[in-house]
Parts: sequence; C-alpha cells; structure tokens
Amino acid sequence: MGFQLENIQKEKKINTERSEKTSFLQKEITFFGNAFSNKIKEDFYTELSVLLKAGITLKDALELIQEALKKKNHQDKLGVILNDIVSGLSLSETVKKQKEFTDYEYYSLKIGEETGTLTQVTEQLGAFYTRKNEQRRNLVSALTYPIIILTTALLVVIFMLQFVVPMFQDIFEQQKVELPAITKVIIYVSKFMKEYAWLLLLIILALIFSRAFFNKKLWFKKFKDRFVLKLPFIGDFVRTVYLSQFTQAVSLLTASKVPVVNSIQLVKQMIDFYPLQDALETVEQSILKGQSLSESLKPHKLFDAKMIALVKVAEETNQNEFIFERLNMQYNTQVQQRSKLLSTIMEPFIILIVGVLVGVILIAMYLPMFKLSSVLG
Repeated sequence: MGFQLENIQKEKKINTERSEKTSFLQKEITFFGNAFSNKIKEDFYTELSVLLKAGITLKDALELIQEALKKKNHQDKLGVILNDIVSGLSLSETVKKQKEFTDYEYYSLKIGEETGTLTQVTEQLGAFYTRKNEQRRNLVSALTYPIIILTTALLVVIFMLQFVVPMFQDIFEQQKVELPAITKVIIYVSKFMKEYAWLLLLIILALIFSRAFFNKKLWFKKFKDRFVLKLPFIGDFVRTVYLSQFTQAVSLLTASKVPVVNSIQLVKQMIDFYPLQDALETVEQSILKGQSLSESLKPHKLFDAKMIALVKVAEETNQNEFIFERLNMQYNTQVQQRSKLLSTIMEPFIILIVGVLVGVILIAMYLPMFKLSSVLG
C-alpha cells in the first residue's frame, strides 16, 4: 500500500496554526450552526456509505445528500466539496481543505480511496460519530437534571442572602441583640453579596467568555484536564469516555490496515484530551524504539490493566481489529452505565449540600431570635 505519513507532524503544525485563527463561534460546537457538527458528520458519513454501497457514484451521492440538508450554510459547504470533486480532486483532498474536518477523517478517507474500501471507511466513520454523539447525549442527560437542581438551589440561597437576611439584620439592629459568630458571618456574606454582586457577575461572565482564549493555552489545557481526572468518580467517568473514543479510533484504523505507529499519530491529533495526547506521544516514541504496543501502554496509569492484557493477546494472535472493537464495546457500555450512575449520585449529593447551606442560614437567623424572645419574656 502506497500510503505514507512522513509529513504528518508538519501537517499537524499547519492545521494547528489554522485552527488557532478560527473564531470561537466557528468551532465544532457552535450556537448558530455555522460548522459541521458531530451530528451532521454522523448523518453525512452514514448516508454516504449507504449510497455508495447501493452503487451510486460519489458525485451523485453528494448531490443527493446536499439536497436533503436543511440549512443553507451546510448546503453551501457540501457544494464547495462537490465542486472540488467535479474539478478533479479526490474526496480526501477536498476534505483536507475544509477546516471543519479533522486529519483523522482525511487520512481515513485517503486510505479508503487508495485501497478501494471507501464505502467501508465512510460506514466506519459514521459509526464512530454515532458512538461519539451517543456518549455526548448520555453525558448531557446525566448532568442536565443535577445542574437544574444546583442552579435553582443557588438562586434560592442568593435570594435569602439578598432579601431575607437583611430583614433579620434590621430587627437585630433595632433590638440591639448580641449576635452569635455564625450570624455575624452570614450577615457579612449578605452585605458582601449586596455590594459586590455586580462584580461577581462580571467575573463569572469574564471566565465564561475567556474560556475560548484559555483553551488555546497549553498550560490551561494541562491543568484543566488533569484536574478533571482527579475528581472523584467524574475523573474515572471522563477517562472511560476517552478510552472508548481511543479504542474505537484504533479499531477503525486497524481495519483500514494502517500501521500501529501511524494509528497512534492520527488518534493523538484527533482526541483533544491532554493526558491522552501526552501518553500517546510517549507510546509513539516507545514503539519507534522497538517496543510492542502493550509494553508501551503499560507505564501509563491512564490505560487500565484490562486493556493492556487484551492488547498483548491481540499482538500475539494478530487480532488487533477484533480486540479493539471488543474493548470499545466494553468501554461504551461502561460509559452508559456510569452516566446513569453519575446522575443518580449527584442528585442527592447536591440536595444535601443545598440543604446544609439553607439550614445554616436559617439557624444563624433564628438563634438571635430565640435569645430576643427570652429577653422579652
């Protein structure tokens, strides 16, 4: 097979420079639908594989998909791809020119074109984005209800600090009651909220809108991703999500007869999670020095013992595609189970925290009232 990846690092730098110039609202997850989201890619590759399998030419298949798209910007994007293909470019060369598509998609399509397996590759890419979207839906589903509860609870606490506590404070000042330490603390927090609420709001908004800027900084990515991994339960859940994506990507590339070291290079570029990228960088160097994939994965805590053992079996039996596919199914099942468990655990935990906060505020306000009633009595 005449497929070479000698210039992959050079192309990676070019793509990195190009992505850094991309505005926040033009990234994969957008508010106005200007980009090819993962959902659009899932439909695109799935429909393309079905049409190619039915014997329709690539040009006609793209025209049919373009007509089925609802949004004009998506139709225009596919129109550009279609025009390039009519001009004589291959699908992989056309995709490479578009910033919405990754190196992973480009090399996968290139492999399919060079080996005559474009139909299978597009089908596998469709399956990849189906799994990725399913994981995202599971995560959103798991977090939506707890986030709603947390937001509502925070609003209740803020309301109490802003309006309820000052009412009690006026009563205490009029009666000149000696306040317990806990009441003084709550009153101080209430005053701080009233005086600096606008400043806190500005800081929160600044953090939200500066996230896109900080995400481009390597030090921020390192800190954020490593911090997430250390969180109880959530860290293990996130690790499982990325291992699921890793095993699925390697399975797809192995099925396309891509060498192991090149698969690692491609996956490293595709998955935007620093601990995994850092580990794969070391794994790649170890493989180039002559170590097997299982030996290269072993020093990294990110990869569990089960994966390393099965990868070793795959190398000994030459069943890499099958083993990575099985691993992907196992990790995907774990993601589904843990996403449900995450929602189940977070809900009572958040309620407990909010109950404690509200309880502390009420106790702090009623302690002086009891003292006042005893004095009046």
